[in-house]
Amino acid sequence: MRYFYYLFAILFCSGAMAQNYQPIVTPAIPMAENFHDQYLITDNYQWLEDVHLKETKKWIHNQNRLSTKYLKKCSNKTNAFLSINRYAHTTFDNPIQLGDYYFHKAYYGESTTSALFYRKRINGAASMLVNPNFISRREKVSIEGYKVSKYSDLLAYQFSRGGSDWKEIKVVNLKNAKPLKDHLTGIKFSNIAWLKDGFFYATYEQDGKFGVTNQQKVWYHKIGTPQSEDELIFKKVKNPNNRFRFDTSSDERFFFLKEINEEKGICNIFYMDFTSDNPKLQPLFTNRAEAIHILDSYDDELIAVTSHQVLDRIIVKINPANPFKLKMISPNFSDAVLLKIVPFSDRIVTVYQNNQKPFLCILDYEGNILKKIEFQMGMSLNGLSGNYFKDELFYYLTDYALPPVGYQFNIQTFTPKIIEKTGITYNLKKIVYEQKEFTTEDGVSVSMLLVYKKGLEKNGNVPTILKAYGGFGIVSKPAFDPGIVHFIKEGGLFAFANIRGGGDRGYKWAKDGRGINKQNSFDDFIEAAEFLIEENYTNPKKLAITGGSNGGLVVAVAAIQRPDLFKAVVPVVAPLDMLRFEQFTIGTFHKDEYGTVSTEEGFENLYSYSPYHNIKDEVNYPSMLLVTSENDDRVPPFHSYKFAARLQSRPAQKNPILLRVWKNAGHSGVSTLSERRRKRADIYGFMMYELMEK
Repeated sequence: MRYFYYLFAILFCSGAMAQNYQPIVTPAIPMAENFHDQYLITDNYQWLEDVHLKETKKWIHNQNRLSTKYLKKCSNKTNAFLSINRYAHTTFDNPIQLGDYYFHKAYYGESTTSALFYRKRINGAASMLVNPNFISRREKVSIEGYKVSKYSDLLAYQFSRGGSDWKEIKVVNLKNAKPLKDHLTGIKFSNIAWLKDGFFYATYEQDGKFGVTNQQKVWYHKIGTPQSEDELIFKKVKNPNNRFRFDTSSDERFFFLKEINEEKGICNIFYMDFTSDNPKLQPLFTNRAEAIHILDSYDDELIAVTSHQVLDRIIVKINPANPFKLKMISPNFSDAVLLKIVPFSDRIVTVYQNNQKPFLCILDYEGNILKKIEFQMGMSLNGLSGNYFKDELFYYLTDYALPPVGYQFNIQTFTPKIIEKTGITYNLKKIVYEQKEFTTEDGVSVSMLLVYKKGLEKNGNVPTILKAYGGFGIVSKPAFDPGIVHFIKEGGLFAFANIRGGGDRGYKWAKDGRGINKQNSFDDFIEAAEFLIEENYTNPKKLAITGGSNGGLVVAVAAIQRPDLFKAVVPVVAPLDMLRFEQFTIGTFHKDEYGTVSTEEGFENLYSYSPYHNIKDEVNYPSMLLVTSENDDRVPPFHSYKFAARLQSRPAQKNPILLRVWKNAGHSGVSTLSERRRKRADIYGFMMYELMEK
């Protein structure tokens, strides 16, 4: 069979050397799978799932050679790289206050990953604490998260290699910046929770690079001891797919652990009170259908965020002795969604958002509003941090065209002060943010944020990029993107649609675009495109769409279901084979979002929209750039491999189908400055080139 692959590999690699775009025709090796004894599905490109085959590696090499040549032409024609490189420059990363120190990550070279710096005073000189190059010079090491011990003497930090979701933990002494010998491995989707002279963390069983991830375990590591001696705190043998979230209270009195069963939609909450005579892990809630997450403690009570009755996320007090009598302490903003909560010793800082407009709300522990500060539409309030026992809050403001501006905010006097900002070379006052609402065929009102240069003429011919996410109840927030700045300055219109499936309008909004209702997300997105055309902003020859992860699924489905609406399509790290997604890595965790092929109803729903399975042989689909990463162990890259292979191998496909596979990168993408700018230039250069008059 390997010789059979090799013969075909010789045939399909020859076209990649041509000067102009020529598709790479991939050999079809039919493999059939029977679902529910009545659906026989043939997969011609399943062999590309074996990423270790030399034929697969050669195929990827040829795809990258083809796309690199085409994308360089796009970038040159649109000036994308030079322009994005100029706008991308930022002078700081928002400082985070942990314990007695201020931390931030920063690049110290174009081809390095960001290092971790710290300082004792906010205006003091920063020193490098962790240099990822010292961990490995061969692999791209990224620092992913860190936590300071109670007395600010130690810092435990997580890092990954090559963009993988698998993490390792090391520890450094904050007094002298010297590393300790502690080194933990096998960590995935874990936080760090300090307790006395050690910390809690979680591991998973690993079954190969893209094997199913299950059997999470929670451990306690004592500083100075080997990982083999760590204490096992919690695991679930009968439900190996259950996941855990855990933390300790700021005063280290309580440890709390949440066990999540996503298939059944229930959770169990456990806690341990270390001031009791016999501290032990005991249940607080069992088989709870409503989501709940413990944040911290205050006056012998636990502070949590939960959904309750008809309300979305609210903040409550919980008395461990009487946990079923919840006391609501957050105001009921019926038209806003709670995004962030930062507890302090005598008050709570919250961030809400109402239709792309955030506001900061300071509460006391009785729920009284002490201060409310509103921000402009289209702006994001991010990076909130502060020492629980002090009065300083740090955050930054940003939007699609504004690099982050860092603030120090006193939660007693409510006084903000700018501490960091980046100079820009363009006039922000000439960039317009406009909110639009359109009504879908089933009578739902969907909001969309438009960003463009002042004076833009609605002539039905405006180059337009439409983007969305629409999944997992995630609230989408604007973030600075120099590619959008370049596109807008060149006369383009950027639009973001808040489609169902996201959390922009609360729990029901998310539920209405989840599971059996997933098609609602795609319909909303398609109707957003139709709205832009009907309102005379643009037309199908001037409309490009893009999205990442679940957003990549949205734009891929839209392109397959309505190819007549779009000129260019860029799905990034997208799940595209929805019949096999749950067989790899953490796909099984997402059954609550997508459903499962194990039920007939779930299979039929997934099969109805799975982009890979709904490609029609006779259709010339819009130009596409599929972007993925070779180490993406959240959405394995062969989703994009197979999708590209099937699209390219049909004679009807005349528009270019490109595949860009990033090396040493994972689901979050590339990690160095130069790679980030190159990736943006690839994506925006491709879309802008396709939207140009030719």
